[in-house]
Amino acid sequence: MSQSKPEDVNIMGREFTVSCTDEERPGLINAVDFLDKKMRDIRDGGKIIGVERIAIMAALNLSHELLNAKSGNVDVGDIKRRISQMQDQIDKACAVK
Repeated sequence: MSQSKPEDVNIMGREFTVSCTDEERPGLINAVDFLDKKMRDIRDGGKIIGVERIAIMAALNLSHELLNAKSGNVDVGDIKRRISQMQDQIDKACAVK
């Protein structure tokens, strides 16, 4: 396993530096993209104002989804969408080689 190094990421226009290994980087980027989209969706809904409040609502939504998935209440459409996104990433990675 490689050594952790700083990675700059952007969530809702704000820069953050996160330490991760080269192996963890793709997962980090996916998580950042996923969180950024969730937070932008909440912001664009217009009911929540302020980045901190948006972040808390995103955390609550993600926690709810995780707990539902653990208890068997899974959103099949969301899973299919995520699999499709992963397949696209795999296709792009294979095309590079």
